[in-house]
Amino acid sequence: MRIALIGDYSAEVAAHRAIPVALQMESQARGVEVTGEWLGTKGLEDPSVLGAYDAGWVVPASPYASFDNALEAIRYLRVHDMPFLGTCGGYQHAVVEYARNVLGHQKAGITEIDPECEMPMVSSLVCALIDEDDPVLPEPGGLIARLCGEDALQETYRCSFGLNPEHEGVFEGSDFKVAARDPDGAVRAMALAGKRFYLGTAFQPERAALKGRRHPVVTGFVDAVAG
Repeated sequence: MRIALIGDYSAEVAAHRAIPVALQMESQARGVEVTGEWLGTKGLEDPSVLGAYDAGWVVPASPYASFDNALEAIRYLRVHDMPFLGTCGGYQHAVVEYARNVLGHQKAGITEIDPECEMPMVSSLVCALIDEDDPVLPEPGGLIARLCGEDALQETYRCSFGLNPEHEGVFEGSDFKVAARDPDGAVRAMALAGKRFYLGTAFQPERAALKGRRHPVVTGFVDAVAG
């Protein structure tokens, strides 16, 4: 199984170090090789190259070298129903991609990238979560609940930006649904219904691998690839 790891690799990013470990753990559990291949956003001008892979994981550590290429990669994965996982920055970009290309909000943006954007779909968190653990409450019946159970989770973040609560309502009635919140009601994960696997999380499930644990989100993602 070949998974495109979309983002700009840095050995200094804990999540980037964790992802290969997480995939190796999935390989060992299955007895089938699961490989991740890094694709930098600056060189990803033609998203059709993703057709050579079995899935795409849009990784943390944004802003990316190319915001536009990252969005087009996410769009390709969504349109072609390839299993998609977006963690941290990947989740933020998936929110903007759907708002723009499905819901028609072409001005949707991320204030970290464009502080003056007309529709700040992703904006600064009231309290940044930098290398901190925080509770995550799965939405009953949602994808996180199906993967992890409905009890509260304790997840690791490196995050200063998230879905702007002022614009959460634009997703009402769409197939892109809230999958988890924090105890204060802030959105922490969203999943797209009707797809093989399409999930974005503000937290970084891959970092469980650095503690020697498989995470159900990563396992579910790879299950979808295998399926």
